[in-house]
Amino acid sequence: MEGHTVNLIDYIIIAAYLIAIAAFGIISGGKQKTVSDYFLGSKVVPWWAVCFSIVAAETSTLTFISIPGLAYLANLNFLQVTFGYLIGRIIVAFVFLPAYYKGELKTAYTYLENRFGGKTRSFASVVFLFTRTAADGVRLFATAIPLYLMIDIHFIPAIIIIAVVALIYTYTGGVRGVIWVDMIQMFIYLGGAVLAGIFILNYLPDGWNSVVAAVSADNKFNMINFGFEGGIAGFFSQPYTLIGGIIGGAFLSMASHGTDQLIVQRLLATKNLRSGQKAIIGSGVIVIIQFAVFLIVGVMLYAFFGKIDAKADEIFPLFIINHLPVGVTGIIVAGLFAAALSTLAGSMSSLSSSTMLDLYQPFFGKLHDEKKQLRISRMFTVMWAVLLVGSAIFFSEARSVVELALSIASFTYGGLLGTFLLGLLVKKARQEDALAGFVAGIFIMITVISLKLVAWTWFTLMGVTATLLIGGFLTILSDKEKD
Repeated sequence: MEGHTVNLIDYIIIAAYLIAIAAFGIISGGKQKTVSDYFLGSKVVPWWAVCFSIVAAETSTLTFISIPGLAYLANLNFLQVTFGYLIGRIIVAFVFLPAYYKGELKTAYTYLENRFGGKTRSFASVVFLFTRTAADGVRLFATAIPLYLMIDIHFIPAIIIIAVVALIYTYTGGVRGVIWVDMIQMFIYLGGAVLAGIFILNYLPDGWNSVVAAVSADNKFNMINFGFEGGIAGFFSQPYTLIGGIIGGAFLSMASHGTDQLIVQRLLATKNLRSGQKAIIGSGVIVIIQFAVFLIVGVMLYAFFGKIDAKADEIFPLFIINHLPVGVTGIIVAGLFAAALSTLAGSMSSLSSSTMLDLYQPFFGKLHDEKKQLRISRMFTVMWAVLLVGSAIFFSEARSVVELALSIASFTYGGLLGTFLLGLLVKKARQEDALAGFVAGIFIMITVISLKLVAWTWFTLMGVTATLLIGGFLTILSDKEKD
């Protein structure tokens, strides 16, 4: 990826964007007087703003550059997974959210304390803190790669720039600032992708007809893959099959949007259950549209470049650097920053909220008044910003670990979702059963992922099944002992 041509005008656009977005975050966050204001936005955030912010939070720079690359190399099969994402969110809306809104819930893990006990809540929170720090450290490092290649700075300053801007508005504006900024960011990075697509069509001699002519022979528009050709083993080893995509996408979405504080924090910032349900289901519809845009840009890139020798993640950045006019490159790099900032700011806010509400308050909260707790909450935000930067730099030294770390969430999502479902579905399950199932689910996931027994779309389902079976079995055993 040599030959970056980012111009002074592009630098000015990027700098102006970063300054403007930090200022907007500070203003839109308003003033917070309590910890609840800081982490739950006083429950006054409209559902549609939360809906857009959920999409922005789950879209990293990695998604922005790698999904077009996926379509460039293969086809539109990934869209099957996005329909699973929507199904998972509908289940979260009608199964998880009513349970969350019953009590005064402040984090995803308060439910586990209400259902099982404090140990389960603390364990789930610690698992979330470790996995989110590792996974988002990797995302932050991966974000810095295209940025330092494009704007020709070392990756450590690139990481620090992103982290400082995100910290400014997360520290001052709390979750409300994060949500409003994320909403803007979503339109910027999606607009950047659409703008790139328009330029590709303009460069091709016959516009969209050139795309159709170039990709038809290679079946790039193929959206559905039943995956039965390779027998049972082949069926489970292919990630993008219709059944694997829908089931895998649904379970992954149930875990990430029903049990992960990064998303649940936003849902709890809405006014009521109905608003939360509209936000989560609406985000599922937008995600399908967003991934369709990214994938079609990838197909267009194939029509533009033909078959070239480059990694999937380099295709889109190559086009941005070498083929877009001055100014437009700046707008699209700002879009890359937008995708990075939305993920990182959400991480800082969710990590500090879980640390404060799940770990600090239950043990030390009674010692301090509301003002001091708010000050400590802000200190936690700074602490996690530093730890995320440290995590990103650490993973930059161990590049072979990057792929492993990106699936870190998969190690724990199965156990986490399985524990929530155990609480909802098995009425007699006790704290001991839940913790044993949770730990067993994580260990089974580590085995499955390390040995690559199935494609990634099946990971969460296997972890959930293991957790439910072990937790359920222990519940039956303890029931018999009572008899």
